[in-house]
Amino acid sequence: MADTKKVKGLKKTMNEKIKSTKEILRERVSDRKTTPLYNPEALTDLKRESEDWMTNVVRETDRENWRKTPHTVLGSDTPRELLYTPLSNPDFDYQQDLGNSGQEPFTRGIHASMYRGREFTMRQLTGFGSPEETNERIKFMLGHGATGLNILFDLPTIQMYDSDDPFALGQVGMSGVCVDSVEDMARLFKDVPLDEVTISIVTHYPSNTAILFPMFLALAEERGIPWENLRGSVQNDITLEELIRSGAEYIPPKDCFRIQCDNIEFIRKNVPQWNFITINGYNLREFGTSAITEMAVAVSNGIEILDELVRRGHDVDTVADRLAFFWSAANDFFEEIARIRAIRRLWYKIMKYRFNAKNPRAMLMRCHVQTSGVCLIQEEPQNNIIRAAYHSLAAVLGGAQSLHVDSYDEAYSVPTEEAALLSLRTQQILQKETGVTDVVDPLGGSFYLEALTNEIENRILDEVDEIEGLGGYVRAIEGGEIYGKVASYFAEQQRLIENGEIALVGQNVYKSEVEGPPINVFRYPEGVEERQKARLQKLRLNRDNEKVSSALRALKDACLKGENILPYSVDCARVRCTEGELFKVFKDAFGLWKPPALF
Repeated sequence: MADTKKVKGLKKTMNEKIKSTKEILRERVSDRKTTPLYNPEALTDLKRESEDWMTNVVRETDRENWRKTPHTVLGSDTPRELLYTPLSNPDFDYQQDLGNSGQEPFTRGIHASMYRGREFTMRQLTGFGSPEETNERIKFMLGHGATGLNILFDLPTIQMYDSDDPFALGQVGMSGVCVDSVEDMARLFKDVPLDEVTISIVTHYPSNTAILFPMFLALAEERGIPWENLRGSVQNDITLEELIRSGAEYIPPKDCFRIQCDNIEFIRKNVPQWNFITINGYNLREFGTSAITEMAVAVSNGIEILDELVRRGHDVDTVADRLAFFWSAANDFFEEIARIRAIRRLWYKIMKYRFNAKNPRAMLMRCHVQTSGVCLIQEEPQNNIIRAAYHSLAAVLGGAQSLHVDSYDEAYSVPTEEAALLSLRTQQILQKETGVTDVVDPLGGSFYLEALTNEIENRILDEVDEIEGLGGYVRAIEGGEIYGKVASYFAEQQRLIENGEIALVGQNVYKSEVEGPPINVFRYPEGVEERQKARLQKLRLNRDNEKVSSALRALKDACLKGENILPYSVDCARVRCTEGELFKVFKDAFGLWKPPALF
């Protein structure tokens, strides 16, 4: 009898495993006891009165066009009603759909007092030129009230080439800071207390995370700072490496995903306060995809990560509590607020009902939001200040944990010191002068916002279901389906902008005949590339190259044997291997992959 029960239980588990996330949520959520907020009799009366109002007050043309689809940059094209009432969301259940902040389903925020108890972190991107020059900007931003660091690297560093590689020619220190080894990390963070400031290292790719973050760890070690005292985040996202990357050399998606999970395993164990992945929706959306696809892709990645870590023997409650997400905030104001609320509730449901999480922290969707760079235009660039302010207000009303406000001159180049300070002041004014942080989820209960939150949550889940139907996120990358989705959306966006259906003030509507005042455009420091090349030459001459060769061989063996590669990558950093040398190991061990063509 006991054996029969075990077999039945095993069959049930196997059946559940092949169900999609959407099916699991539909089954589990449908079993909950609901208590609709609205009185049925009141809804009946309201429906009668609304029909009378519609017939006798609303114009015929407005009745015929009751639902309008707003077309905005990077929007979802979700239709909107002319007016929202309780009839737009008649089954609204306060406890199940909204609840209180800091409690399930976390729609209203992950903390009970939200910004009253914990202000959102003001984390502006910083990075250009040499490590020393970025170090000066870091100190400037911290000195003017920034509460976190966001370190941006130049293109060669992101693409994992040394500064003296032919690929790097003319790109060193452009659009970010150049880092080739631990020595550059030391210059970058000179006099910065690594254990007192939260630091976001914008590593982008899993491969780059496995190179740059070990350099950061080796630096902390040499300064006598225990790893357990470090707080911050890395990106570490396959989406960035395999879908958005502009480099010429890609490792295969399955190996990229394996490195992503290796990074997570190592960091969770050895750097416990560090967020080991920032599941990235932002860059995919900025690359050219919708508000819905941005979040669906990120959620699909998160699901596949947790499936793999559970397969490796990890408890979901001890892993998921350090997951973080990264979203873009664009022009459709109420959609941006609703999206953050919707994805927070959906992620909670996924963690509770799909992964059976018990740890409340593991159910939280913690997020960083950056205002949209794609929405910034060169025409009348000061208007970008207004755009970014609305983006940041939407992020705060949605309940973001940290925020970056793009600078108005980023339509041209890296922000000047003046523009970067203005972006920081935008956050500070929002936080200190407007009063919007004094009340948790101030728009909660809005007929419009709650209905829109529901619709967006359902649309995200539908796209997650599509990706799972393709065999999961990694297979959807390999098969090119997500590439196709991005390409078609991007082409349609361009068409709508060109024909004026997406309005851009100063560009295709309300164009001014008067030339605006000139702006101060950032000028890159000179001589950075030459200095970096000289430093690399000196480094290679002075290090113990036998130790370097031994460390690189050990790393390659770990790649080939399926071991976690991070301990070996840390050893490489300690003996002063360069970034390009580690990337060469990955290419030799895993081979190269050619992604599907976008167009």
